[in-house]
Amino acid sequence: MANASDETVNSCKGGLGTYISENLTLCGQSPKTTWLGYALAWAAFFLIYKVLPVPEGLKPEGMSVLAILVWASIMWVSEAMPVGITGISIPTLLILTKGLPWNGNNPPMGQVFSGFTTHEVWLCLFAFFAGAIIQLLKMDRRIALAILDKIRANNVGRIIWGMFGVNIVLAFLIPAANARAATLMPVIQGITNLLGDTPQEREAKKAIVIQSMVYGSMICGIFILTGHMPNLIMTGIFEKNGFQNLGYFNWMLLQLPYLGMFGLTQWWIRVHFKTGGVIIAGGHEQIHRQHKELGPMSRSEWAMLAAFGLVGILFMTGKGSPLVLHTYQLGVVGLVGIMILFIPGLFPFKWKAVQDRTIWGTFLLLGGAITMTDAMTKSGLAGWLAEIIHHMVLGMNWWQTLLVLMFGTQVLRIGMLSNVAAVAMLAPIVFAMAPKVGLHPVSFTLLVCNVDTFAYLLPTQITAAVIAYGTGTFSTADYAKAGWVSILIAIAYTVCVMAPWYAFLGMPVWNPGAVWPY
Repeated sequence: MANASDETVNSCKGGLGTYISENLTLCGQSPKTTWLGYALAWAAFFLIYKVLPVPEGLKPEGMSVLAILVWASIMWVSEAMPVGITGISIPTLLILTKGLPWNGNNPPMGQVFSGFTTHEVWLCLFAFFAGAIIQLLKMDRRIALAILDKIRANNVGRIIWGMFGVNIVLAFLIPAANARAATLMPVIQGITNLLGDTPQEREAKKAIVIQSMVYGSMICGIFILTGHMPNLIMTGIFEKNGFQNLGYFNWMLLQLPYLGMFGLTQWWIRVHFKTGGVIIAGGHEQIHRQHKELGPMSRSEWAMLAAFGLVGILFMTGKGSPLVLHTYQLGVVGLVGIMILFIPGLFPFKWKAVQDRTIWGTFLLLGGAITMTDAMTKSGLAGWLAEIIHHMVLGMNWWQTLLVLMFGTQVLRIGMLSNVAAVAMLAPIVFAMAPKVGLHPVSFTLLVCNVDTFAYLLPTQITAAVIAYGTGTFSTADYAKAGWVSILIAIAYTVCVMAPWYAFLGMPVWNPGAVWPY
């Protein structure tokens, strides 16, 4: 029998190039694409950092940060390096290039690693640990089957709406849309397997997978502060610029109407894939049977429910809540939550089991992305880029400016997989641009960056869509044909519904001087 380690050992006897190519192939990567991205990233970095002259209006530090931004963007797009390693490399490059000024011979370690010490990062880590424990306990599957069983899901429409409810609940419990999509994948595949192979049933499978695993996951993620990593990047920028008290409750209030957008995408998916009236034979019976097979909740599940409920109350009753019970920031509550989760004997598994299911790559990516946004602001790069974009929209009114930025963002996102990376690059520029075009910085940033989340043209634009594509249910063409209309729905909904909603809450995008209401 082969040794377990044989799977990760390359016994290639060829040259160095062959050895490296085979290693990449064994990892499921294209050697050509990977090395092209890697070489291009470093070539662009040195070109900007060492060769090109510093443009007028940009400081040398800003040029260094621009080199790092381009390097990181190419690495993130090509995935030549793991996204988390790219994230942790950003502070390293900031030190080596002096992108942030040194204090004599001492590098500014506190500043370059500031993204890893923010409250948002520790809040994120709590959510990652909680999500890992919930998956170990298989509570995610119980929640999904319980909701589908409760609504007696037996046709495509009910299944999709049931999965929307599942997504809302899981957005509280499992951070990151890609983690939720991976969690839901076996449940959704079990449901689609109940359908036959007629043309209508094949279209129904596409509708269920796209709407439940991609659209539902992204929409619900925007609603919950910890359900979508770009949320934490934006709130970090707001807090550093004096916009405090945007806590868990106020974030939900701000983003609440986005849940209504699911109804519009569901209408479009139903029309596009012609799923009206498609019945899933034995659908509810199978779901009911699987739900019953899980048996009653275990003590460990009740313990997790109690622990998460306690931390959830702390999240909801901090600064900015209608009922304030404490004044600790969300990151501190998250750290307290981690201590609660790891009370000895609370759960029946070892640390390694939790460690293996924690999304460390995304954690490193988030810290690096927050560091990048901070460096872009401090070096003056964000303001310089905002000034360039400002000239493009000069003379436009607020909604025209929004449309230009939203459509421009969708074009930029065609080649970028990571929504976190995209918002890390975009948010500080948009925030700096707002006063230049006479718009409210918080609502303007939210409106533009939220639309970035709905990059539905290609599966490769969102990790959750890549996971959904892995089911083999739909083609790239299927996804694009449904996606371009869904993008238009998202843009129209954001301008026509979300902008007035923010105004109603005291943050009109067209009034830069509006008093911060929180």
